[in-house]
Amino acid sequence: MKTLLLSASVLAFQNVSVAAAQEADAPPPPPEREEIVITGHYIEGLDLLAGTSAIEGAELQREMSTQIGETLVKLPGVSATSFSPGASRPVLRGYQGTRIRVLNDGLGSIDVSNTSADHAVTIDPLTAERIEVLRGPAVLLFGSEAIGGAVNVIDHRIPRSRPDGGIHLDYIGRYSSADEGVGVGGALDLALGDDFVFHIDGSHSTSDDLEVGGYVVSEPLRAELFELYEEALDEGELEEAEEALEAANLRDVLPNSKTRQSSAGAGFSYLGDRFEFGASASLFDTRYGVPGRPGAEHHHGEEEEDHGDEDHDEDEHGEEEGEAPVSIDMLQKRLDFRGRVYLDGFLDRIDARFAYADYEHTEFEGAEVGTVFLSDGLEGRIEFHQADRDGWGGVSGAQYYERDLEAIGAEAFVPPHKTSQWGLFTRQEYEPGAFGVEGAIRVEGTEVTSDPLNFSRDFTALSGAVGAHYKVTPDFRIGANMSRTSRAPSGEELLSDGPHIATQAFEIGDPTLENEKAWGGELYARYEGPRAAASLTLWCNKFDGFIYNFDTGVEEDELPVFLYDQQDADWWGIEFEAGATLVERDGFALKADAVVDYVRATLDDSNPVPRIPPFSVNGGLGAEVGDFNLRIEAEYAAEQDRVAEFENPTDDHLLVGASIGWRFRGRDNESLILLSADNIFDVDARRHASYTKDFVPLAGRNIKLSTRFSF
Repeated sequence: MKTLLLSASVLAFQNVSVAAAQEADAPPPPPEREEIVITGHYIEGLDLLAGTSAIEGAELQREMSTQIGETLVKLPGVSATSFSPGASRPVLRGYQGTRIRVLNDGLGSIDVSNTSADHAVTIDPLTAERIEVLRGPAVLLFGSEAIGGAVNVIDHRIPRSRPDGGIHLDYIGRYSSADEGVGVGGALDLALGDDFVFHIDGSHSTSDDLEVGGYVVSEPLRAELFELYEEALDEGELEEAEEALEAANLRDVLPNSKTRQSSAGAGFSYLGDRFEFGASASLFDTRYGVPGRPGAEHHHGEEEEDHGDEDHDEDEHGEEEGEAPVSIDMLQKRLDFRGRVYLDGFLDRIDARFAYADYEHTEFEGAEVGTVFLSDGLEGRIEFHQADRDGWGGVSGAQYYERDLEAIGAEAFVPPHKTSQWGLFTRQEYEPGAFGVEGAIRVEGTEVTSDPLNFSRDFTALSGAVGAHYKVTPDFRIGANMSRTSRAPSGEELLSDGPHIATQAFEIGDPTLENEKAWGGELYARYEGPRAAASLTLWCNKFDGFIYNFDTGVEEDELPVFLYDQQDADWWGIEFEAGATLVERDGFALKADAVVDYVRATLDDSNPVPRIPPFSVNGGLGAEVGDFNLRIEAEYAAEQDRVAEFENPTDDHLLVGASIGWRFRGRDNESLILLSADNIFDVDARRHASYTKDFVPLAGRNIKLSTRFSF
């Protein structure tokens, strides 16, 4: 199996072995199975079900952010929720929230980031060794919540191998000018004898309010604020008029967008010849501001009166508190276990993973506690990997997940509830020659209960996928697949009913929602030649009972009401990525790469699905001269004017960036000093997938310096 790497900083041909795949904690591919890396993006295994991209090494260092979503946005088919600098989840093929699983080394993040867009993911990219984006029907092996895809963050808190020389030290530091952001992280792996390896890591980052490229609020929202200004003047409300005018003209800096984030972990592994076992304990701690929507107000005096609280007056819980800045303080404590047994015979090995997490976050209004979220969760899975015999291989297993969530406070928009889920799955493939077939099936049971509401519902979901691929030439492969997936509604989709201060919305669920089902299909063509590689995928999903959240256009408690509903929907999209060597001569290499994606999603009533990313294309030129790497790139996102009712369109934008890197210990070492610039022309840019796009733009011109030392 060979790898073609056409990145901004590296051009190399290398052999990729089964052992390397095992080190990544993934099933080893069948012999002769190829892997392409295009501009650092992995398309792992040119088989039917594995549509995979990845980011690691120099590219991960260049794109590093405090949140996973922002780190991955240049991969094909990926956008981000960009709720705030401190909270941004990945958006895959237009899907977000409960349709995207964010995994930590194969298990869920076990937080409440899928509950609401304002909740951060409890995984620190500073500790990541590699981040994989998994798309297509194969992700159903990770659960029905991965119907839109999965993001797998691989670290080495539970070591997988003995470090060369018995010790390995990594250090990374970074600085960004747009938010005065500073981050440091380090990790140590130490061999204790021949079989035991100890690991410890830690990271800390801080940032100030974000500098943006122009007005803070979008043009449609500015127009609303100017209307509010005129109305207030006509009514003689001079103070309100002044506040509306000030909000409309706010520019250059996004208020209340500071972040502070820390993480730490320690673990060990026993790496025997026939048996491996490891465990780790980790901590994730963050506090970040939630930018407020200009013109939005919270009048909690009425709310307190509705709840029978007579201990607070209007002055204390009225407009004054509603205008206080909102922030979220989050803490997760987590334990992880991993085991592996190597066998002879029909089974090659058995893998087991288990994790438990204790999670808490508090939403503050100024210094006052608003809502507290408490969650205890656990997840475990066991996998039985078959030995490859005459082109036939596969994996089967079982998974269990449980989360107990409680929200406490006047604005606890979701009642206490418990979710329990079990799943059985198998994936089988047969590739005796140029033609191969593959299939996967998963059956899953979900129970959602809420004792205060005397609510209990059970769901059973059956999902499957099948397809075929054909190697036309040694360099060119085509394939097709079909899937039928089913997902149970989440507790938040079923039970939400109340104001949510951080999202500034009144959210209402529907306890009668049924399973969301979809027929899906993909056609792809993938080429890997000696000087170029490319992949083109056309995909579609036809939903039966698609669950979505939309703005109703009405208000309750002076907040816009967002309602969960269910109807059929059609999705389709195109993804393309390619890379090529343009020049390679006398120690100099010039390379080019491009990524293009488009998604279109329509409800059965002919209205667009809300918050769908627009057509986008990004590409770059990279050069390597000795130990120096240079890159210039551009990312274009088209205007999105195909919007849902009460949803504002988003203007197009073009972001231009450049970087220069120096591998000061030689190109074969991971140590790198990298100077880069993002959004060089300081343009106003917003992500349409974001709930807060109208008042949370992306960073303006941003100069970044990062260093990585690997010993």
